[in-house]
Amino acid sequence: MSAIKLESISKIFPPEKKGLFSPPTGSGFQALKDINLTVNHGEFFGLLGPNGAGKTTMISILAGLTQPTSGQASICGFDVSSDYRNSRRALGVVPQEIVYDPFFTVRESLRLQSGYFGLRNNDDWIDEVLHNLGLSDKSDTNMRALSGGMKRRVLVAQALVHRPPVIILDEPTAGVDVDLRRSLWEFITRLNNEGHTILLTTHYLEEAEALCNRIAMLKAGEIVALDTTAALLENAGTGDLEEAFVQIMRAKN
Repeated sequence: MSAIKLESISKIFPPEKKGLFSPPTGSGFQALKDINLTVNHGEFFGLLGPNGAGKTTMISILAGLTQPTSGQASICGFDVSSDYRNSRRALGVVPQEIVYDPFFTVRESLRLQSGYFGLRNNDDWIDEVLHNLGLSDKSDTNMRALSGGMKRRVLVAQALVHRPPVIILDEPTAGVDVDLRRSLWEFITRLNNEGHTILLTTHYLEEAEALCNRIAMLKAGEIVALDTTAALLENAGTGDLEEAFVQIMRAKN
């Protein structure tokens, strides 16, 4: 049984309406085209692609936030549509957008998140997550008072608070400082070594090269490359993932 499995996944967004009573125009936008992908338990997997390639749509389908037009997706064997409760329990997602409740402190937010998964007396793990993400001294601070980088750390903590076996990181270090990147990757690498499956999307290709065992590259909703990081570099004849990425994207025009 795989940690993440996508079988013939396609997603077509309906055409937009110009006005409330206007008929839709066009045929819609196809964000994903017949995606087949398996991520094994314990992998540190990279999902790369330019803006608009379909990465966030794929993550939204895995999180149960968007329904695919066709195909099936599962987390740890749990279908994300028909067995949403179990699939969601097995998954932690760090989104790109910074979303938070302004009425709670950091610790209160994490306790509330624990409650969504039926977890009581979770403070020991919350303390460990806070420590590893450099948030211990902010635990009693209201979310509104945090800097953008600190808020992003809390998003990571919320994704980890129920100890999910599968963790999806959607641009987790975008616009954050070097200290957070270092502490985040140390903690995430530790979790991966302990058996957690990690799926990472990032535009910092040096991160993907250093961390990911395998990488899939998306372009215009299709997988255009899928291999181990070492094999992608070797096939491209370069020791730099950014150069390999550029070569593959150009070749698929």
